[in-house]
Amino acid sequence: MRIDVATIFPEYLDPLRHALLGKAIEQGRLSVGVHDLRDWAAGTHKPVDSAPAGGGPGMVMKPDVWGPALDDIAAGRADGSELDSAMPHLERLRHDELQGVAGNSYDGEGEDSDLPLLLVPTPTGKPFTQDDARAWSHENHIVFACGRYEGIDQRVIDDARNRYRVREVSIGDYVLIGGEVAVLVIAEAVVRLIPGVLGNKRSHEEDSFSDGLLEGPSYTKPRVWRDLEIPEVLTSGNHGLVDKWRREQSLQRTLERRPELLHDADLNKADKKFLEGLGWTSA
Repeated sequence: MRIDVATIFPEYLDPLRHALLGKAIEQGRLSVGVHDLRDWAAGTHKPVDSAPAGGGPGMVMKPDVWGPALDDIAAGRADGSELDSAMPHLERLRHDELQGVAGNSYDGEGEDSDLPLLLVPTPTGKPFTQDDARAWSHENHIVFACGRYEGIDQRVIDDARNRYRVREVSIGDYVLIGGEVAVLVIAEAVVRLIPGVLGNKRSHEEDSFSDGLLEGPSYTKPRVWRDLEIPEVLTSGNHGLVDKWRREQSLQRTLERRPELLHDADLNKADKKFLEGLGWTSA
């Protein structure tokens, strides 16, 4: 996968070099280019924003800066900073990793998948979900446009549809200073799902939201810590009971924290019986 990010704060994207993303870069599964939007701005001070048409507070990012930037990035002729891994990763496998995890194809929801996918983080966008992360993990080229101030001139988004498949996306019902934080969130959610990055595919198959439910609690050694014990079932060696316990913990946590998710979750008879015992009703 290729990720390009256009921003006025290139240094903000340094976390893309770390942890699993850095490892994916080392493995050749990911390449990342970060582009300073001011490289396309004119004048001594290289302004990227102007007062909003019709008046009002704040500033709006200019189309005559963003347009050429997105043109050049789509055409592969933009000179940005190529990120490398922050530190070498050991080649030995963890105990739960698998080798030879194959990639999958993704056709871009019936669109021209030869076009890059342009993601524009904005509070007015469609909420970003795990389903989006799963689908976008099969993209070849994702470009992020990091807005600031009152956002990017809407004509930039409209015009970009000639060269991109465009998604305006929100990571939550709140307003950030700029889109860079959202890029880090989305990129991490997407890249970890690229086949082979996690190694053990069960790591993401059992994630929260992968089956419409929240993931249950996790435990590890020591067996007793500060007088708190690991649940006995997890040390029983009975994998059937462990799976049943984990499913019930997932159901219970979802009921307590995000009950609205249960309406669309794929629940079997045993799930419903367990939830009803906790006071849940399907109506």
